[in-house]
Amino acid sequence: MAIRNIVKEGDPILRKTSRPVFKFDEKLWTLLDDMKDTLDKAQGAGLAAVQVGVLRNVVIVDVDDGKGLMELINPKIIEKSKETITAVEGCLSFPGKWGAVKRPATVVVRAQNREGKWCLYKGEGLRARCFCHELDHLKGHVFTDYVLKMYSEEELNQLIEDNKRRELSIQSENSDQVEAFEKPNVLENNPENTEN
Repeated sequence: MAIRNIVKEGDPILRKTSRPVFKFDEKLWTLLDDMKDTLDKAQGAGLAAVQVGVLRNVVIVDVDDGKGLMELINPKIIEKSKETITAVEGCLSFPGKWGAVKRPATVVVRAQNREGKWCLYKGEGLRARCFCHELDHLKGHVFTDYVLKMYSEEELNQLIEDNKRRELSIQSENSDQVEAFEKPNVLENNPENTEN
């Protein structure tokens, strides 16, 4: 297992479409293990294989909701709620950048596990957001494509402080709820860990 370099904004690979996985073998398992180590070191919530330079339909998600790490191979969203939530996102490939993005509140993903077995994964809240964010990477899309409003580091810190102090949600211009998570739990980004 190894820590892999995370591809950064501007690298053309982030705009390419990933290819399906057909072989469920040691090479795939090594990729999954390396992605987990890379995600753990970066203190992120999700990582797509393209973000470590591999154009394969592979995603991992690990949010602090007690469900642990989920490995999704050849994933596809098959169901999403009409209810949406607008919340602050970041990305390990876009260090120091934060923006409000509208996502479904709940999604169901059909994907294969590391042995090739098809499974269904339900995500709500942050996990649903991570599923959407990471699956976008597989299609060559990044969160900045969907941003309603970008936040500076200072604005993000103010959002976090305001939410702690008031324990209230902030309303966006379209009256959807905007949530500000603690920095280590914000999707895929920790501005204090930008050396990757």
